[in-house]
Amino acid sequence: MILLLLFSIIVHEVAHGYTAYLCGDPTAKAQGRLTLNPFAHIDMVGTILFPLMLVLTKSPILFGWAKPVPVNIGLLRNPRRDHLLVSLSGITANLLLAILFTVLYGFSIVLLQPPLHQGWLVLVSAGIEINVLLAVFNIMPIPPLDGSWILYQMLPRSLARIYLKIFPFGFLILVLLLMTNTLNYLMIPLRTALYRLLSEIIIIIVR
Repeated sequence: MILLLLFSIIVHEVAHGYTAYLCGDPTAKAQGRLTLNPFAHIDMVGTILFPLMLVLTKSPILFGWAKPVPVNIGLLRNPRRDHLLVSLSGITANLLLAILFTVLYGFSIVLLQPPLHQGWLVLVSAGIEINVLLAVFNIMPIPPLDGSWILYQMLPRSLARIYLKIFPFGFLILVLLLMTNTLNYLMIPLRTALYRLLSEIIIIIVR
């Protein structure tokens, strides 16, 4: 699961960098970050120690983060629109991975016979779970998560300036929400909705 998590968060970060590159900012490309090579993205705390701690403490959720891909907003052709697209791209990448793993799960049920498919199904279902969790986690409007920048760019300028004032305290707020398990409860409705949609894909394939 840690390897699946590593792959998923790297794809998330590469999506940010590649979208920024398409929108005119070559910073991530110049720093060699548009690659799936894990050594270009590993953050010792977020990519290794934190997920490992969650596994060892038998946490009900598993997530982590990679080194953020650098984005120079000033180089984007349309800073307000393109920054929104860059923020959305990582979440979109995880949703697409969740759909891919869902399709693999459905076809595995159809094409593979027990006991060959049981271990594979566990692996693929973990891929679904991790990417749904990453997408929902990152869309939360809490700095420094992607959702905070999405909300910032969508707010009217006057409200965006007020919202920006909580950004220095965002990580503290995030840690408190995680420690009290409040964030998990906030994420449940959206996670449940996504699981229902993905289960419909499996039903269509199996039929």
